Amino acid sequence: MDTSYIILGVIGVSLVIVQVNQRVGSPVLAILDRWMRWLGFSLGAAMICRTFALIDRPFWMLAGAFFLLWFLGETLYNWLAISALSVSPMPLFPRYAVNQSGEEWPVQPRLLRIRDWLRKQGFRQIQALKAEIGGGIYLRVSIYQDESATIRVQVTFLPQANGTIVVCYALTSITADGRHIVTDNLYTPFAGFYNENWYVVRRPWCRSLPRLIARHRARLAGAGELARMTVEPAEELNAAQRDLDRLNTELGFLHRQTDREDLGKITQEGRYRVWKEIWMLNYLGRSARYH
Repeated sequence: MDTSYIILGVIGVSLVIVQVNQRVGSPVLAILDRWMRWLGFSLGAAMICRTFALIDRPFWMLAGAFFLLWFLGETLYNWLAISALSVSPMPLFPRYAVNQSGEEWPVQPRLLRIRDWLRKQGFRQIQALKAEIGGGIYLRVSIYQDESATIRVQVTFLPQANGTIVVCYALTSITADGRHIVTDNLYTPFAGFYNENWYVVRRPWCRSLPRLIARHRARLAGAGELARMTVEPAEELNAAQRDLDRLNTELGFLHRQTDREDLGKITQEGRYRVWKEIWMLNYLGRSARYH
């Protein structure tokens, strides 16, 4: 098959994915689109060089060189973005407050179906929260709990630049001996450290809430006795945010509070960990392994 047809096909697939993803906001489609753009750039740039005799090298050698060039360019871009985040006023561990505006759940059919499913499964909403992440942009969170008060479902709505809303879930249970069992499908990088009694499994590829809950319950089957969760979600989340900030400062992921104004929030080791997780999430849909 002519290489030009392959390149046109890759570009066409990428354009279709972009149009579809503007409506559904799927991280999985976003990953596929990134690979299509990477491949399209590599093949297209190599074909231009061969067509206009700019470089006298075999086509696939040129394609490989431009493949690496894309990787280096994206690495530089992500590293600069991480550095900008480190020195920006945007909090790494934002504080949650009770959302009393009545806008905790977006009025979109695909999202309303999720709310209806939770209700049918016996989950009830116990609190709606929001957290400012900078520039007047808020994360909106709705917390649901099952009848036994042993599983909490944190539904987080992530606004995108194109206006699409992506929804992510985090399921939490606490055992009688104090272990936190967490199963989520967040695709935003964390790359830091959790407390030793936190056992976190991330499934960015799993966009189905029923499957994620089934996975969480399978983990609970061998976890032993579960404790009832009685602490208010806002209080529990803010306490966890403070603990994470303290722990990651102690372990060298973050600079000390007194040094952050001059050096930024994230240390060099921390920036490398964030860069690595961004790349893994963006192109492999995988996160670092925790407990």
